Amino acid sequence: MNKTAPWTTQKPTALLVLADGTVIEGKGLGAEGSVEAEVCFNTALTGYQEILTDPSYSGQIVTFTFPHIGNIGTNDEDIEDLNPARRAGALGAIFRAEVTNPSNYRSQSHLDNWLKKRGIVAMSGIDTRALTALIREKGLANAVLAHSPDGNFDIADLKARARKWHGLVGLDLAKEVTSGQSSGWSEVPWVWNEGYANTADPSFHVVAVDFGVKRNILRLLAGLGAKVTVVPASTSAEDILALSPDGIFLSNGPGDPEATGAYAVPMIRALLETDIPVFGICLGHQMLALALGATTVKMHQGHHGANHPVKDFTTGKVEIVSMNHGFAVDSESLPEGVEATHLSLFDNSNCGLRVKGRSVFSVQHHPEASPGPQDSHYLFRRFVNLIRERRGEPAMAESA
Repeated sequence: MNKTAPWTTQKPTALLVLADGTVIEGKGLGAEGSVEAEVCFNTALTGYQEILTDPSYSGQIVTFTFPHIGNIGTNDEDIEDLNPARRAGALGAIFRAEVTNPSNYRSQSHLDNWLKKRGIVAMSGIDTRALTALIREKGLANAVLAHSPDGNFDIADLKARARKWHGLVGLDLAKEVTSGQSSGWSEVPWVWNEGYANTADPSFHVVAVDFGVKRNILRLLAGLGAKVTVVPASTSAEDILALSPDGIFLSNGPGDPEATGAYAVPMIRALLETDIPVFGICLGHQMLALALGATTVKMHQGHHGANHPVKDFTTGKVEIVSMNHGFAVDSESLPEGVEATHLSLFDNSNCGLRVKGRSVFSVQHHPEASPGPQDSHYLFRRFVNLIRERRGEPAMAESA
């Protein structure tokens, strides 16, 4: 089945070819060429640059449900990938409307030029509502996104590639986006008209295991007084403990948690034998659950957006949070001594856990992303308070 945008008679310069044989035509932009990936949809109204540079989107093509993307351009500050040179993040992007010239005082580059520089294949001019409905009905789709300015495509080959692509199940992508070596982080959150500064006098030490960590996570930790050391995903528990951390952070990241867990779960279990506070987010949450004896499952359509309601049972409050995951912790698999702390109000899937009587907790969502705008920032202060408690220091207020 071919679907062509009804308002154009021009030869399509981009194709999205799904594994079921569906061919969707549009206008190409960004990098030329083609990518094999999983197609998801994101419901956020803002933050497209942060979304596309989030390493958790590695192996995926992001369909933006908001029709106008690119109007504020791009800049060098709104990037989440720890090392932009490696270009971790989304492989492709799909937009409803044609990208217009930017109009924003912070803009440094047109989105099209930025996509080319990042190597992201993109297309516009398609009915993103129809594609979103298709994903909701049939689930996350394996596909090939191709961009050719001359409009010449080998559709039979693209269909074969889409059909044969293995998908994300069983795929360890953290090893592709993680840091190559340990490094320090001192940058604190952005301040309007001032930009980023650095923490002057850190008072405790957090080791962040990088499965695809986002910059703003590290900034919030540093902004609360942490000396942050970022270590690769494959770092052993022995090497982490040798750094004498006051707290251990398990970061977000892409791919199948069971695949990454082959080497990460033994490390996490060894860390859990200590009394050092542990905080996990996203993939870190899923692998902490695996280390505790729970299981994870592949989701039908995943959670991707900045308008997801999540209830925190520890406070009784509902937060509006940012989500980005295609796998989830099976709530029914949580073992004795581990309790659920957060719940998605969209589908009742697990969004958080803690170990009873221990300084160990995690959440599925991204509390650093500020969609609420700062509904979930208290989680970082909760982590810091666990560190302070262990050190015999007074706690800070969880609310800002």
